[in-house]
Amino acid sequence: MDPLLLLPLGIVFPESLVRSQPFAVLAAFVAINTVVYVALSIAKALPKIYVRDHLPRSYDRSETRSIHPDDPR
Repeated sequence: MDPLLLLPLGIVFPESLVRSQPFAVLAAFVAINTVVYVALSIAKALPKIYVRDHLPRSYDRSETRSIHPDDPR
C-alpha cells in the first residue's frame, strides 16, 4: 500500500484542532493580513500619484518672469 493514502486529513495538526473555532479565527486573521500586505506591497511598487498634477492650476502670472521675456509661458 502507498503510505500517502494512509495519512489522516490533518497532516500537520490533528483534525479536531483544524476544525476548531479558534483555529478558524486565526486562519481568517492570517488571510486578511495577507490581503492587506499584498495590497500595500503593490501600492508601494506603483509610482506615486500627485493629485495636484491633475488639478487645474489656480495661479497664472500676468507677466513672464523668465530671463528670456519673449518666450511663451
